[in-house]
Amino acid sequence: MTAPIASQAPRGCSNEEWQARCELAALYRLIAYYRMTDLIDTHLTLRIPGSPEHFLINHYGVPFEQMRASDLVRIDHQGRVADPLNPDGRINVAGFVIHSAIHAARPELACVIHTHTAAGMAVSAQAEGLLPLTQHAMKFHGKLAYHEYEGVALDVAERQRLVADLGPHKAMILRNHGLLAAGESVAEAFMEIYFLERACQAQVQALAGGRELHLPSEAVQRHTAAQFAAEGEGEIVDLAWRAALRLIEEQRPDYCR
Repeated sequence: MTAPIASQAPRGCSNEEWQARCELAALYRLIAYYRMTDLIDTHLTLRIPGSPEHFLINHYGVPFEQMRASDLVRIDHQGRVADPLNPDGRINVAGFVIHSAIHAARPELACVIHTHTAAGMAVSAQAEGLLPLTQHAMKFHGKLAYHEYEGVALDVAERQRLVADLGPHKAMILRNHGLLAAGESVAEAFMEIYFLERACQAQVQALAGGRELHLPSEAVQRHTAAQFAAEGEGEIVDLAWRAALRLIEEQRPDYCR
């Protein structure tokens, strides 16, 4: 499901792009709703339908809780602003480096989410990475990538290494940094980051308990991951996205403008 267009697209913006802007603005607000923000840092991006060389990113400095469709900035893969709605839009360089790498290399991944939550950063700093402690974590068995920390992502040369480490996956732990999840739609990317974040939260709490941990067998881990892949995730993703949008329904007149 996509966030409905609340009004006619403004001049200089197609209906398809306006729809994408409304949907991405809704995603920003849902990330805030679930407390996955880090002040003005971290980024969510969405490829513009019919314009493979451009994607939308937040105007740097706007709180996620207040993000509107018109606050988003259209940029190209070189980081150049090409946006008649927001020609002076300011973007975060690290956001451009990380997201442009994935959008350019993985055209099927329309939406990319990067977070700095306490649980995500904590697991990113643990040598074992994500442990198969919960059903949420086992969703990512054999489907989770890792990227070594290289400092603040300001060097465009890091893009090649980011893409190589991500490989065919849709989720990645950025070591000593945070989490990254992507999807072929906003809904899928949201579900990927939601499950990954919850898995990290559960791991931090389980380790804090100070008791011996129980790990399912390798066979069970593989079986669980296969179940997630085979149970009609597309329908479930859509149902979950529709439910999430209802949580911010009263905000739609504001975020879709």
